[in-house]
Amino acid sequence: MTLNSLPITLSLPKAPLLKIRSFLLRYDAALFALFLSVLSLSAFYFFYQNKLGLAYNDARSHLDIGRRVVEGLKPGLAQLGSVWLPLPHILMIPTIWNDFMWHSGLSGAIQSMMSYVVTGMFIRLLLKKMNVNILGQVVGVLVFALNLNILYLQSTAMTELLLIGTMMIAVYEVVLFHKTGNILHVLKSAFWIMLSTMIRYDGWFLFLYTAALLILYAARTRKYQFVEGLFVLFCTLAGFGIFLWVLWNALIFKDPLYFAFGPYSAHAQQAQLDKAGVLITKKNLQLSVKTYWYSMAFNADVFILAIGFLGAVSLFTDRKLDKNVRIAATTLIAPLLFNVLALYFGHSVLFIQGINGDTWFNVRYGVMMVPSIAVFVGYLIFRWRKLRYVFIGLIALVYFFQFTSVDAVTIDDGRVGSSQKNVSEVSGWLEKHVKGLKGFILISAASHDAVIFSSNLPMTRFIHEGTGTYWISATTSPDRWARWIVMRTNDESDLTFKLIKKSGGISKYTLVNHYPFADIYQLKDEYLKNLNTEQNLPKQR
Repeated sequence: MTLNSLPITLSLPKAPLLKIRSFLLRYDAALFALFLSVLSLSAFYFFYQNKLGLAYNDARSHLDIGRRVVEGLKPGLAQLGSVWLPLPHILMIPTIWNDFMWHSGLSGAIQSMMSYVVTGMFIRLLLKKMNVNILGQVVGVLVFALNLNILYLQSTAMTELLLIGTMMIAVYEVVLFHKTGNILHVLKSAFWIMLSTMIRYDGWFLFLYTAALLILYAARTRKYQFVEGLFVLFCTLAGFGIFLWVLWNALIFKDPLYFAFGPYSAHAQQAQLDKAGVLITKKNLQLSVKTYWYSMAFNADVFILAIGFLGAVSLFTDRKLDKNVRIAATTLIAPLLFNVLALYFGHSVLFIQGINGDTWFNVRYGVMMVPSIAVFVGYLIFRWRKLRYVFIGLIALVYFFQFTSVDAVTIDDGRVGSSQKNVSEVSGWLEKHVKGLKGFILISAASHDAVIFSSNLPMTRFIHEGTGTYWISATTSPDRWARWIVMRTNDESDLTFKLIKKSGGISKYTLVNHYPFADIYQLKDEYLKNLNTEQNLPKQR
Protein backbone atom coordinates (compact mmCIF):
# COMPACT_ATOMS: atom_id res chain seq x y z
CA MET A 1 0.00 0.00 0.00
CA THR A 2 1.40 3.34 -1.05
CA LEU A 3 0.97 6.69 0.69
CA ASN A 4 -1.22 7.94 -2.14
CA SER A 5 -3.67 5.11 -1.66
CA LEU A 6 -4.34 5.91 2.01
CA PRO A 7 -7.87 7.34 2.60
CA ILE A 8 -6.99 10.86 3.79
CA THR A 9 -9.90 13.21 4.73
CA LEU A 10 -9.22 16.94 5.20
CA SER A 11 -11.87 18.96 7.00
CA LEU A 12 -11.99 22.20 8.94
CA PRO A 13 -13.08 22.05 12.55
CA LYS A 14 -16.82 22.76 12.62
CA ALA A 15 -17.12 24.02 16.20
CA PRO A 16 -15.48 27.45 15.64
CA LEU A 17 -17.54 28.03 12.46
CA LEU A 18 -20.74 27.15 14.28
CA LYS A 19 -19.82 29.54 17.08
CA ILE A 20 -19.17 32.34 14.61
CA ARG A 21 -22.48 31.66 12.83
CA SER A 22 -24.32 31.57 16.15
CA PHE A 23 -22.71 34.86 17.20
CA LEU A 24 -23.63 36.55 13.92
CA LEU A 25 -27.24 35.37 14.10
CA ARG A 26 -27.57 36.37 17.75
CA TYR A 27 -26.13 39.86 17.38
CA ASP A 28 -27.01 40.58 13.76
CA ALA A 29 -29.13 43.65 14.61
CA ALA A 30 -26.37 45.12 16.77
CA LEU A 31 -23.78 44.46 14.06
CA PHE A 32 -25.95 46.15 11.42
CA ALA A 33 -26.43 49.15 13.73
CA LEU A 34 -22.69 49.36 14.46
CA PHE A 35 -21.81 49.17 10.76
CA LEU A 36 -24.31 51.89 9.85
CA SER A 37 -23.16 54.08 12.75
CA VAL A 38 -19.51 53.86 11.68
CA LEU A 39 -20.47 54.76 8.10
CA SER A 40 -22.57 57.67 9.34
CA LEU A 41 -19.87 59.16 11.56
CA SER A 42 -17.18 58.66 8.92
CA ALA A 43 -19.27 60.41 6.28
CA PHE A 44 -20.01 63.37 8.56
CA TYR A 45 -16.34 63.77 9.39
CA PHE A 46 -15.35 63.60 5.71
CA PHE A 47 -17.86 66.21 4.56
CA TYR A 48 -17.19 68.42 7.57
CA GLN A 49 -13.44 68.37 6.86
CA ASN A 50 -14.10 69.23 3.22
CA LYS A 51 -16.47 72.09 4.20
CA LEU A 52 -19.38 70.56 2.31
CA GLY A 53 -21.74 69.97 5.21
CA LEU A 54 -23.08 73.53 5.00
CA ALA A 55 -23.07 73.91 1.20
CA TYR A 56 -26.86 74.16 1.02
CA ASN A 57 -28.23 77.55 1.98
CA ASP A 58 -31.31 75.72 3.26
CA ALA A 59 -29.12 73.82 5.75
CA ARG A 60 -27.87 77.11 7.18
CA SER A 61 -31.41 78.46 7.32
CA HIS A 62 -32.62 75.41 9.24
CA LEU A 63 -29.83 75.89 11.77
CA ASP A 64 -30.62 79.59 12.11
CA ILE A 65 -34.29 78.88 12.82
CA GLY A 66 -33.29 76.56 15.67
CA ARG A 67 -30.80 79.11 17.00
CA ARG A 68 -33.34 81.96 16.97
CA VAL A 69 -35.52 79.97 19.34
CA VAL A 70 -32.83 80.25 22.03
CA GLU A 71 -31.00 83.46 21.04
CA GLY A 72 -31.89 86.79 19.45
CA LEU A 73 -33.76 90.02 20.04
CA LYS A 74 -36.99 88.07 20.43
CA PRO A 75 -36.18 84.42 21.23
CA GLY A 76 -38.91 81.84 21.76
CA LEU A 77 -40.93 79.17 20.00
CA ALA A 78 -42.57 81.76 17.76
CA GLN A 79 -39.27 81.83 15.85
CA LEU A 80 -40.22 78.43 14.40
CA GLY A 81 -42.21 80.48 11.89
CA SER A 82 -44.40 79.05 9.14
CA VAL A 83 -42.12 78.53 6.14
CA TRP A 84 -40.94 75.07 7.12
CA LEU A 85 -42.64 72.48 9.30
CA PRO A 86 -41.34 72.61 12.89
CA LEU A 87 -40.09 69.20 14.03
CA PRO A 88 -36.50 69.40 12.65
CA HIS A 89 -35.99 72.75 14.38
CA ILE A 90 -37.60 71.62 17.63
CA LEU A 91 -35.17 68.67 17.73
CA MET A 92 -32.26 71.12 17.44
CA ILE A 93 -33.20 73.11 20.55
CA PRO A 94 -31.34 70.92 23.11
CA THR A 95 -28.01 71.43 21.29
CA ILE A 96 -28.26 74.52 19.08
CA TRP A 97 -27.34 76.89 21.93
CA ASN A 98 -23.75 75.64 21.62
CA ASP A 99 -21.76 77.64 19.06
CA PHE A 100 -19.88 74.61 17.74
CA MET A 101 -23.08 72.59 17.33
CA TRP A 102 -24.62 75.53 15.50
CA HIS A 103 -21.79 76.52 13.16
CA SER A 104 -20.56 72.99 12.44
CA GLY A 105 -24.09 71.99 11.47
CA LEU A 106 -23.91 69.06 13.88
CA SER A 107 -27.04 70.18 15.75
CA GLY A 108 -29.07 69.44 12.62
CA ALA A 109 -26.91 66.62 11.30
CA ILE A 110 -27.35 64.52 14.46
CA GLN A 111 -31.00 63.86 13.68
CA SER A 112 -30.13 63.10 10.04
CA MET A 113 -27.42 60.66 11.11
CA MET A 114 -29.69 58.87 13.57
CA SER A 115 -32.37 58.66 10.87
CA TYR A 116 -29.81 57.16 8.48
CA VAL A 117 -29.02 54.34 10.91
CA VAL A 118 -32.70 53.74 11.74
CA THR A 119 -33.71 53.67 8.06
CA GLY A 120 -31.06 51.08 7.28
CA MET A 121 -32.25 48.93 10.18
CA PHE A 122 -35.90 49.09 9.07
CA ILE A 123 -35.06 48.33 5.45
CA ARG A 124 -33.60 45.08 6.74
CA LEU A 125 -36.59 44.40 9.02
CA LEU A 126 -39.06 45.06 6.21
CA LEU A 127 -37.25 42.67 3.88
CA LYS A 128 -37.14 40.11 6.66
CA LYS A 129 -40.92 40.36 7.12
CA MET A 130 -41.26 39.73 3.39
CA ASN A 131 -39.35 36.46 3.92
CA VAL A 132 -36.26 37.71 2.07
CA ASN A 133 -33.11 35.77 2.94
CA ILE A 134 -30.09 37.30 4.68
CA LEU A 135 -28.26 37.96 1.38
CA GLY A 136 -31.19 39.99 0.06
CA GLN A 137 -31.40 41.86 3.36
CA VAL A 138 -27.70 42.73 3.32
CA VAL A 139 -27.76 43.90 -0.30
CA GLY A 140 -30.90 45.98 0.32
CA VAL A 141 -29.29 47.73 3.29
CA LEU A 142 -26.05 48.33 1.41
CA VAL A 143 -27.83 49.81 -1.62
CA PHE A 144 -29.25 52.43 0.75
CA ALA A 145 -26.33 52.82 3.13
CA LEU A 146 -23.56 53.19 0.51
CA ASN A 147 -25.46 55.65 -1.68
CA LEU A 148 -23.25 58.75 -1.71
CA ASN A 149 -26.19 61.14 -1.96
CA ILE A 150 -27.70 59.57 1.14
CA LEU A 151 -24.36 59.68 2.96
CA TYR A 152 -23.97 63.35 2.07
CA LEU A 153 -27.45 64.47 3.09
CA GLN A 154 -27.25 62.53 6.36
CA SER A 155 -24.17 64.64 7.15
CA THR A 156 -26.11 67.90 6.85
CA ALA A 157 -28.88 69.81 8.60
CA MET A 158 -31.25 69.15 5.69
CA THR A 159 -34.58 67.46 6.47
CA GLU A 160 -34.62 64.61 3.93
CA LEU A 161 -33.13 61.89 6.14
CA LEU A 162 -35.37 62.66 9.11
CA LEU A 163 -38.39 62.40 6.83
CA ILE A 164 -37.09 59.21 5.22
CA GLY A 165 -36.56 57.64 8.66
CA THR A 166 -40.05 58.36 9.98
CA MET A 167 -41.69 57.30 6.72
CA MET A 168 -39.75 54.03 6.54
CA ILE A 169 -40.83 53.05 10.05
CA ALA A 170 -44.42 53.99 9.17
CA VAL A 171 -44.30 51.82 6.02
CA TYR A 172 -42.92 48.92 8.06
CA GLU A 173 -45.80 49.17 10.54
CA VAL A 174 -48.39 49.46 7.74
CA VAL A 175 -47.04 46.27 6.16
CA LEU A 176 -47.12 44.47 9.52
CA PHE A 177 -50.75 45.45 10.07
CA HIS A 178 -51.76 44.10 6.67
CA LYS A 179 -49.81 40.94 7.39
CA THR A 180 -51.04 40.27 10.94
CA GLY A 181 -54.22 42.33 11.36
CA ASN A 182 -52.92 43.54 14.74
CA ILE A 183 -54.32 47.06 15.37
CA LEU A 184 -51.26 47.95 17.44
CA HIS A 185 -49.36 48.29 14.19
CA VAL A 186 -51.93 50.80 12.91
CA LEU A 187 -51.38 52.94 16.01
CA LYS A 188 -47.60 52.71 15.62
CA SER A 189 -47.80 53.67 11.94
CA ALA A 190 -50.09 56.58 12.85
CA PHE A 191 -47.53 57.87 15.35
CA TRP A 192 -44.67 57.84 12.85
CA ILE A 193 -46.84 59.33 10.12
CA MET A 194 -47.80 62.10 12.54
CA LEU A 195 -44.09 62.87 13.02
CA SER A 196 -43.51 62.85 9.25
CA THR A 197 -46.33 65.38 8.76
CA MET A 198 -44.37 67.75 11.03
CA ILE A 199 -41.19 67.44 8.94
CA ARG A 200 -42.26 67.96 5.32
CA TYR A 201 -45.45 67.91 3.31
CA ASP A 202 -44.52 64.56 1.77
CA GLY A 203 -45.74 63.16 5.10
CA TRP A 204 -49.19 64.67 4.50
CA PHE A 205 -49.50 62.66 1.30
CA LEU A 206 -48.40 59.47 3.10
CA PHE A 207 -51.12 60.16 5.68
CA LEU A 208 -53.80 60.36 2.97
CA TYR A 209 -52.41 57.35 1.11
CA THR A 210 -52.33 55.15 4.22
CA ALA A 211 -55.85 56.24 5.18
CA ALA A 212 -57.01 55.15 1.71
CA LEU A 213 -55.32 51.76 2.23
CA LEU A 214 -57.39 51.29 5.41
CA ILE A 215 -60.57 51.92 3.43
CA LEU A 216 -59.46 49.34 0.84
CA TYR A 217 -58.67 46.91 3.65
CA ALA A 218 -62.25 47.28 4.89
CA ALA A 219 -63.61 46.63 1.39
CA ARG A 220 -61.50 43.49 0.98
CA THR A 221 -62.13 41.99 4.41
CA ARG A 222 -65.70 43.36 4.81
CA LYS A 223 -64.88 44.23 8.44
CA TYR A 224 -66.61 47.57 8.05
CA GLN A 225 -67.45 48.31 11.69
CA PHE A 226 -64.02 47.23 12.89
CA VAL A 227 -62.17 49.26 10.30
CA GLU A 228 -64.46 52.28 10.74
CA GLY A 229 -63.36 52.69 14.35
CA LEU A 230 -59.78 51.94 13.40
CA PHE A 231 -59.93 54.52 10.62
CA VAL A 232 -61.13 57.24 12.98
CA LEU A 233 -58.46 56.32 15.51
CA PHE A 234 -55.76 56.32 12.83
CA CYS A 235 -56.79 59.67 11.35
CA THR A 236 -57.03 61.26 14.80
CA LEU A 237 -53.48 60.29 15.73
CA ALA A 238 -51.80 60.48 12.30
CA GLY A 239 -53.48 63.81 11.52
CA PHE A 240 -52.71 65.37 14.91
CA GLY A 241 -49.51 66.97 13.61
CA ILE A 242 -51.45 68.62 10.77
CA PHE A 243 -54.02 69.89 13.26
CA LEU A 244 -51.28 71.35 15.46
CA TRP A 245 -49.66 73.11 12.49
CA VAL A 246 -52.96 74.68 11.40
CA LEU A 247 -53.65 75.73 14.99
CA TRP A 248 -50.13 77.18 15.30
CA ASN A 249 -50.62 79.32 12.20
CA ALA A 250 -53.99 80.50 13.47
CA LEU A 251 -52.57 81.51 16.86
CA ILE A 252 -49.25 83.03 15.74
CA PHE A 253 -50.09 84.46 12.30
CA LYS A 254 -53.87 84.87 12.71
CA ASP A 255 -54.48 82.74 9.63
CA PRO A 256 -54.82 78.92 9.83
CA LEU A 257 -53.60 78.61 6.21
CA TYR A 258 -50.77 81.13 6.47
CA PHE A 259 -48.25 78.34 5.84
CA ALA A 260 -49.99 77.56 2.53
CA PHE A 261 -50.79 81.01 1.17
CA GLY A 262 -48.67 83.46 3.20
CA PRO A 263 -46.03 85.74 1.64
CA TYR A 264 -43.21 83.29 2.44
CA SER A 265 -45.09 80.11 1.52
CA ALA A 266 -44.13 77.68 -1.23
CA HIS A 267 -47.29 78.80 -3.03
CA ALA A 268 -46.02 82.40 -3.15
CA GLN A 269 -42.63 81.26 -4.42
CA GLN A 270 -44.18 79.03 -7.11
CA ALA A 271 -46.41 81.93 -8.18
CA GLN A 272 -43.31 84.03 -8.83
CA LEU A 273 -41.70 81.18 -10.79
CA ASP A 274 -44.90 80.65 -12.75
CA LYS A 275 -45.02 84.36 -13.58
CA ALA A 276 -41.41 84.15 -14.77
CA GLY A 277 -42.34 81.21 -17.02
CA VAL A 278 -39.98 78.66 -15.46
CA LEU A 279 -42.59 76.40 -13.81
CA ILE A 280 -42.65 74.27 -16.94
CA THR A 281 -43.80 70.97 -15.36
CA LYS A 282 -47.13 72.52 -14.33
CA LYS A 283 -50.04 70.79 -16.12
CA ASN A 284 -47.55 68.67 -18.05
CA LEU A 285 -47.78 65.10 -16.76
CA GLN A 286 -45.23 63.65 -19.17
CA LEU A 287 -42.59 66.23 -18.24
CA SER A 288 -43.41 65.87 -14.53
CA VAL A 289 -42.85 62.10 -14.70
CA LYS A 290 -39.70 62.52 -16.79
CA THR A 291 -38.28 65.16 -14.45
CA TYR A 292 -38.76 63.08 -11.33
CA TRP A 293 -37.55 59.92 -13.07
CA TYR A 294 -34.28 61.65 -13.93
CA SER A 295 -34.07 62.96 -10.37
CA MET A 296 -34.32 59.38 -9.09
CA ALA A 297 -31.76 58.23 -11.65
CA PHE A 298 -29.24 60.88 -10.63
CA ASN A 299 -29.73 60.11 -6.93
CA ALA A 300 -29.88 56.31 -7.09
CA ASP A 301 -27.81 55.67 -10.28
CA VAL A 302 -29.36 54.56 -13.56
CA PHE A 303 -28.42 50.88 -13.19
CA ILE A 304 -29.66 50.60 -9.61
CA LEU A 305 -32.88 52.40 -10.55
CA ALA A 306 -33.36 49.92 -13.41
CA ILE A 307 -32.93 46.81 -11.27
CA GLY A 308 -34.99 48.49 -8.56
CA PHE A 309 -37.80 48.78 -11.10
CA LEU A 310 -37.43 45.06 -11.88
CA GLY A 311 -37.50 44.33 -8.15
CA ALA A 312 -40.70 46.36 -7.74
CA VAL A 313 -42.37 44.40 -10.55
CA SER A 314 -41.17 41.16 -8.98
CA LEU A 315 -42.48 42.15 -5.55
CA PHE A 316 -45.91 43.37 -6.66
CA THR A 317 -46.54 40.36 -8.92
CA ASP A 318 -45.14 37.64 -6.64
CA ARG A 319 -48.08 35.39 -5.73
CA LYS A 320 -45.94 33.67 -3.09
CA LEU A 321 -46.11 36.90 -1.12
CA ASP A 322 -49.35 37.58 0.74
CA LYS A 323 -51.69 39.83 -1.27
CA ASN A 324 -52.28 42.12 1.70
CA VAL A 325 -48.53 42.60 2.13
CA ARG A 326 -48.13 43.47 -1.56
CA ILE A 327 -50.91 46.05 -1.32
CA ALA A 328 -49.40 47.56 1.84
CA ALA A 329 -45.98 47.65 0.16
CA THR A 330 -47.33 50.16 -2.37
CA THR A 331 -46.67 52.77 0.33
CA LEU A 332 -43.06 52.46 -0.84
CA ILE A 333 -43.96 54.34 -4.02
CA ALA A 334 -45.81 57.13 -2.15
CA PRO A 335 -42.82 59.55 -2.51
CA LEU A 336 -42.84 58.95 -6.28
CA LEU A 337 -46.56 59.70 -6.56
CA PHE A 338 -46.32 62.75 -4.32
CA ASN A 339 -43.45 64.37 -6.20
CA VAL A 340 -44.94 63.76 -9.65
CA LEU A 341 -48.29 65.21 -8.54
CA ALA A 342 -46.58 68.18 -6.85
CA LEU A 343 -44.69 68.95 -10.07
CA TYR A 344 -47.82 68.52 -12.19
CA PHE A 345 -49.98 70.83 -10.08
CA GLY A 346 -47.23 73.43 -9.78
CA HIS A 347 -46.75 73.01 -6.03
CA SER A 348 -43.10 72.06 -6.46
CA VAL A 349 -40.19 72.98 -8.69
CA LEU A 350 -37.32 70.73 -9.72
CA PHE A 351 -34.67 71.58 -12.30
CA ILE A 352 -32.59 68.86 -13.95
CA GLN A 353 -29.61 70.15 -15.89
CA GLY A 354 -30.15 69.48 -19.58
CA ILE A 355 -33.74 68.28 -19.12
CA ASN A 356 -35.81 71.24 -17.95
CA GLY A 357 -33.21 73.88 -17.20
CA ASP A 358 -29.52 74.74 -17.33
CA THR A 359 -28.88 74.23 -13.62
CA TRP A 360 -29.70 71.96 -10.68
CA PHE A 361 -32.45 72.86 -8.25
CA ASN A 362 -34.12 70.58 -5.70
CA VAL A 363 -32.66 67.56 -7.51
CA ARG A 364 -32.25 66.01 -4.05
CA TYR A 365 -36.01 65.28 -4.04
CA GLY A 366 -35.18 62.08 -5.93
CA VAL A 367 -33.36 60.78 -2.86
CA MET A 368 -36.74 60.15 -1.22
CA MET A 369 -37.12 57.01 -3.34
CA VAL A 370 -33.68 55.56 -2.56
CA PRO A 371 -34.88 53.53 0.50
CA SER A 372 -37.75 52.09 -1.55
CA ILE A 373 -35.39 51.24 -4.41
CA ALA A 374 -33.12 49.52 -1.86
CA VAL A 375 -36.04 47.36 -0.70
CA PHE A 376 -36.91 46.47 -4.31
CA VAL A 377 -33.29 45.57 -5.11
CA GLY A 378 -33.08 43.40 -1.98
CA TYR A 379 -36.23 41.58 -3.07
CA LEU A 380 -34.85 41.10 -6.59
CA ILE A 381 -31.66 39.54 -5.21
CA PHE A 382 -33.83 37.14 -3.23
CA ARG A 383 -36.06 36.12 -6.14
CA TRP A 384 -33.73 36.18 -9.16
CA ARG A 385 -31.30 33.61 -7.82
CA LYS A 386 -29.56 32.82 -11.10
CA LEU A 387 -28.54 36.44 -11.68
CA ARG A 388 -28.07 37.55 -8.09
CA TYR A 389 -24.28 37.48 -8.12
CA VAL A 390 -24.15 39.29 -11.46
CA PHE A 391 -26.33 42.04 -9.98
CA ILE A 392 -24.24 42.18 -6.82
CA GLY A 393 -21.04 42.52 -8.82
CA LEU A 394 -22.47 45.32 -10.95
CA ILE A 395 -23.80 47.12 -7.87
CA ALA A 396 -20.33 46.91 -6.33
CA LEU A 397 -18.85 48.47 -9.49
CA VAL A 398 -21.41 51.30 -9.41
CA TYR A 399 -20.52 52.21 -5.84
CA PHE A 400 -16.79 51.81 -6.46
CA PHE A 401 -16.86 54.43 -9.21
CA GLN A 402 -19.26 56.61 -7.23
CA PHE A 403 -16.92 56.71 -4.24
CA THR A 404 -13.66 57.08 -6.17
CA SER A 405 -15.06 60.03 -8.14
CA VAL A 406 -17.13 61.45 -5.23
CA ASP A 407 -19.98 61.59 -7.73
CA ALA A 408 -23.09 62.84 -5.92
CA VAL A 409 -25.62 65.10 -7.59
CA THR A 410 -26.72 66.49 -4.22
CA ILE A 411 -23.19 67.83 -3.68
CA ASP A 412 -23.30 69.47 -7.12
CA ASP A 413 -26.67 70.99 -6.30
CA GLY A 414 -25.38 72.33 -2.99
CA ARG A 415 -22.14 73.72 -4.44
CA VAL A 416 -23.04 75.09 -7.87
CA GLY A 417 -26.79 74.65 -8.39
CA SER A 418 -29.59 77.08 -7.60
CA SER A 419 -29.89 75.60 -4.11
CA GLN A 420 -26.84 77.61 -3.14
CA LYS A 421 -26.00 81.27 -3.53
CA ASN A 422 -22.61 82.83 -2.99
CA VAL A 423 -23.14 84.68 0.27
CA SER A 424 -19.48 84.58 1.34
CA GLU A 425 -18.75 88.10 0.04
CA VAL A 426 -21.55 89.69 2.07
CA SER A 427 -21.10 87.57 5.19
CA GLY A 428 -17.31 87.95 5.01
CA TRP A 429 -17.61 91.74 4.91
CA LEU A 430 -19.92 91.72 7.94
CA GLU A 431 -17.64 89.42 9.91
CA LYS A 432 -14.61 91.62 9.16
CA HIS A 433 -16.09 95.11 9.60
CA VAL A 434 -18.99 94.72 12.03
CA LYS A 435 -17.72 92.33 14.69
CA GLY A 436 -15.88 94.92 16.82
CA LEU A 437 -18.43 97.74 16.48
CA LYS A 438 -21.72 98.42 18.20
CA GLY A 439 -24.96 98.51 16.29
CA PHE A 440 -27.65 96.36 14.71
CA ILE A 441 -27.89 94.96 11.18
CA LEU A 442 -31.25 95.25 9.42
CA ILE A 443 -31.80 92.26 7.15
CA SER A 444 -34.60 90.03 5.88
CA ALA A 445 -34.11 86.51 7.22
CA ALA A 446 -36.47 85.18 4.54
CA SER A 447 -34.07 86.39 1.84
CA HIS A 448 -30.69 86.30 3.58
CA ASP A 449 -30.69 83.67 6.33
CA ALA A 450 -27.50 82.13 4.91
CA VAL A 451 -25.78 85.53 5.29
CA ILE A 452 -26.78 85.67 8.95
CA PHE A 453 -25.39 82.19 9.56
CA SER A 454 -22.15 82.68 7.63
CA SER A 455 -21.31 86.02 9.25
CA ASN A 456 -20.47 84.24 12.54
CA LEU A 457 -22.15 87.09 14.41
CA PRO A 458 -24.55 86.48 17.31
CA MET A 459 -28.27 86.50 16.58
CA THR A 460 -28.67 89.52 18.86
CA ARG A 461 -26.95 91.68 16.22
CA PHE A 462 -29.69 91.17 13.63
CA ILE A 463 -33.06 92.87 13.24
CA HIS A 464 -35.27 90.76 10.98
CA GLU A 465 -38.94 89.88 10.44
CA GLY A 466 -39.05 87.73 13.56
CA THR A 467 -37.88 90.46 15.97
CA GLY A 468 -41.29 92.08 16.36
CA THR A 469 -41.13 95.69 17.60
CA TYR A 470 -37.46 96.00 16.61
CA TRP A 471 -38.36 95.16 13.00
CA ILE A 472 -41.31 97.56 12.90
CA SER A 473 -39.24 100.37 14.40
CA ALA A 474 -36.19 99.73 12.21
CA THR A 475 -38.11 99.57 8.94
CA THR A 476 -40.05 102.73 9.85
CA SER A 477 -37.05 104.74 11.11
CA PRO A 478 -33.97 102.77 10.04
CA ASP A 479 -31.46 105.44 11.10
CA ARG A 480 -32.59 105.08 14.73
CA TRP A 481 -31.96 101.33 14.87
CA ALA A 482 -29.86 100.00 11.99
CA ARG A 483 -26.20 100.89 11.61
CA TRP A 484 -25.99 98.57 8.63
CA ILE A 485 -28.59 97.41 6.12
CA VAL A 486 -28.24 94.30 3.95
CA MET A 487 -30.71 94.04 1.08
CA ARG A 488 -31.14 93.54 -2.64
CA THR A 489 -31.66 97.05 -3.92
CA ASN A 490 -34.67 97.50 -6.22
CA ASP A 491 -35.87 93.96 -5.53
CA GLU A 492 -39.45 94.05 -4.21
CA SER A 493 -39.20 90.42 -3.06
CA ASP A 494 -36.65 91.54 -0.46
CA LEU A 495 -38.91 92.73 2.36
CA THR A 496 -36.24 95.04 3.80
CA PHE A 497 -35.98 96.99 0.55
CA LYS A 498 -39.75 97.03 0.11
CA LEU A 499 -40.32 98.61 3.53
CA ILE A 500 -37.25 100.88 3.51
CA LYS A 501 -38.34 102.24 0.15
CA LYS A 502 -41.61 103.42 1.69
CA SER A 503 -39.90 105.11 4.64
CA GLY A 504 -37.29 106.87 2.51
CA GLY A 505 -34.69 106.30 5.22
CA ILE A 506 -32.08 104.96 2.83
CA SER A 507 -30.94 108.51 2.05
CA LYS A 508 -29.11 108.56 5.39
CA TYR A 509 -26.95 105.60 4.39
CA THR A 510 -23.91 105.11 2.20
CA LEU A 511 -23.65 102.15 -0.16
CA VAL A 512 -20.52 100.42 1.14
CA ASN A 513 -20.41 97.49 -1.25
CA HIS A 514 -22.48 96.10 -4.09
CA TYR A 515 -22.40 92.33 -4.49
CA PRO A 516 -24.34 89.99 -6.83
CA PHE A 517 -26.23 88.51 -3.87
CA ALA A 518 -26.96 91.69 -1.86
CA ASP A 519 -25.87 95.25 -1.14
CA ILE A 520 -24.47 96.57 2.13
CA TYR A 521 -25.37 100.06 3.39
CA GLN A 522 -23.82 101.85 6.37
CA LEU A 523 -25.32 104.73 8.35
CA LYS A 524 -23.55 108.04 7.71
CA ASP A 525 -21.41 109.29 10.61
CA GLU A 526 -23.52 112.40 11.23
CA TYR A 527 -26.51 110.26 12.21
CA LEU A 528 -24.70 107.94 14.64
CA LYS A 529 -25.47 110.14 17.67
CA ASN A 530 -29.17 109.21 17.53
CA LEU A 531 -28.57 105.53 16.89
CA ASN A 532 -29.80 102.90 19.38
CA THR A 533 -27.16 100.21 19.90
CA GLU A 534 -28.64 98.40 22.92
CA GLN A 535 -31.65 96.11 23.43
CA ASN A 536 -33.68 98.75 25.21
CA LEU A 537 -37.20 97.89 24.04
CA PRO A 538 -39.54 96.15 26.49
CA LYS A 539 -39.30 92.36 26.49
CA GLN A 540 -41.67 90.95 23.87
CA ARG A 541 -43.86 87.91 24.11
